[in-house]
Amino acid sequence: MAVSIGMCFCRTLISLNKCIVQRHFSSGLKSHLRCSWILSNISNSHVAFERKIGRFCNMLYSSDKLNNKPEPSGSDTTTTVDSGNASPTPRLAVGLADQIMKEKFKEEKSLSSESQLSNSKNKEYKRKSDGFSKRAMKYTFIAFGSLMSGIAGFLVYEWGAPLRDENGNVIKDEFSEMSVLKSYVLRTYKEIRYYDKMIKDPSRERLLPDPLTEPYFQPPYTLVLEMTDVLVHPDWTYQTGWRFKKRPGVDFFLQQVAPPLFEVVIYTAEQGFTAFPIIDTLDPNGFIMYRLFRDATRYMDGHHVKDLSCLNRDLSKVIFIDCNEKSFQLQPQNALKLKKWDGRDDDRVLVDLAAFLRTVATSGVEDVRSVLDYYRQFDDPLGVFKENQRRLQEEQERQMKELQEEKQKRLVQSWTSGLFRRR
Repeated sequence: MAVSIGMCFCRTLISLNKCIVQRHFSSGLKSHLRCSWILSNISNSHVAFERKIGRFCNMLYSSDKLNNKPEPSGSDTTTTVDSGNASPTPRLAVGLADQIMKEKFKEEKSLSSESQLSNSKNKEYKRKSDGFSKRAMKYTFIAFGSLMSGIAGFLVYEWGAPLRDENGNVIKDEFSEMSVLKSYVLRTYKEIRYYDKMIKDPSRERLLPDPLTEPYFQPPYTLVLEMTDVLVHPDWTYQTGWRFKKRPGVDFFLQQVAPPLFEVVIYTAEQGFTAFPIIDTLDPNGFIMYRLFRDATRYMDGHHVKDLSCLNRDLSKVIFIDCNEKSFQLQPQNALKLKKWDGRDDDRVLVDLAAFLRTVATSGVEDVRSVLDYYRQFDDPLGVFKENQRRLQEEQERQMKELQEEKQKRLVQSWTSGLFRRR
């Protein structure tokens, strides 16, 4: 009876795991390892069947009282033939499934204990690491604060001390009547303001010397030029690295605007050690009379602004050429903005600019700001100037043609009147 129940349960197990169970049950299970291999290969979704197998084996062999009977010496298995199936039925030791499950639970328990130990070690390491980081940050802030406090105290002591003469006597100033601490702090603040102004303002009040007087010749107009992206363009290649590319028409332009028409001045935001050799290469003939660099600019809102009021020249005769609006924000009436040169070799802007400046200079304009105000309203002032020149030329040609026709008419009239008089 019990064996028949076991066969029914084995058929159910074979239908779920046919490829595994049938192979091993057909050959007979003779050892603990084969049964363990079967149980370990049953999918996770059939874990409940593992427990049923254990309970079933205990019930089966305890009911047949096999736990007290030794196995026959000549055979390890007993075969029972079913009418529907001729497969052999294995006989297992009592409690084999429980033993396998216990071993499996022990393995899982050991793995979980190891993972818990590893997690606790990681947490401990993280806690120690966080504590060290906090202490390091704390000590760093303390050291930095102490250093800054020492520097501030030293500056107050040095800059806040009153001035002394050659004999060591204190020179009185506007802070002498105040308390010692207050006078030291105010003198230090005054020094800080002085150095801030020295950095932001131009290096001197008059950037150019006084205009030349007779017997020397002073050009009537002053032309101020930005170097970068107007005369040259910074360019980088694999072969040469960084270099400044010369704009097409620079030599012609400098020759056209040179004295006696203009006093040419380079006023750039580049450093002197960078711009000086570039200008020497651009102007081998010496057409550029003065050179002003970054130290001559006024630093405002993060930009180096060119202050034309410091040039020591009459602003009604000053023309400034640049491609950056923020560079001439203090005197926009004197500026003519060009498009930034991108390094193209077919550029002809300097040729058109030379024609524009020569026209202004030869026209004897009293105040160049009125001319610049007119052309500033256009996006392409040089294009508008060329169009105006074309119209002017056409108008002049038309007038010349009318004059010639008038002369011819007068000549014909004089001939005809003389002919009739002779008759």
